[in-house]
Amino acid sequence: MIRVLFVCLGNICRSPMAEAVLREQLDRQGLSHKVEVDSAGTGNWHVGNNPHPGTLKILKDNAIPADGMIGRQLNKGDFDEFDYIIGMDETNIADIRSMLGQPDHPKILRFLDLTDHLKDVPDPYYTGDFEETYELVNDGCEALLAKIRKDHEI
Repeated sequence: MIRVLFVCLGNICRSPMAEAVLREQLDRQGLSHKVEVDSAGTGNWHVGNNPHPGTLKILKDNAIPADGMIGRQLNKGDFDEFDYIIGMDETNIADIRSMLGQPDHPKILRFLDLTDHLKDVPDPYYTGDFEETYELVNDGCEALLAKIRKDHEI
């Protein structure tokens, strides 16, 4: 099983959105049995909480299920458990590397480096723009799925 972990600051907006979007893309392509997806936050403020209402709304508007997602914090064991650890922005990447004790490892990637956008995914918790975040997340998930397919020949 290939395992992907999306990481943002609080695990209520960007990373659960990416988790749900990638799960939906995997389902559509018949790959759910080969790739497992999860999400986490670098902070602990929202541990045990559901995704942000704005995230849930944009997912519902795009007919993407958000079942079973509960906020959790990144932990050191995640490094060994996941094949891809995807940070939503440069600050997340720095925090991931520090928290996992991995200053530079190829399994830790900035999400949009896989796309033509080459920027951070803005945090809609602060911007309020869940639509922009969704569009970037959708593009990023497509690019990540292409990378996974290539890396693992699936």
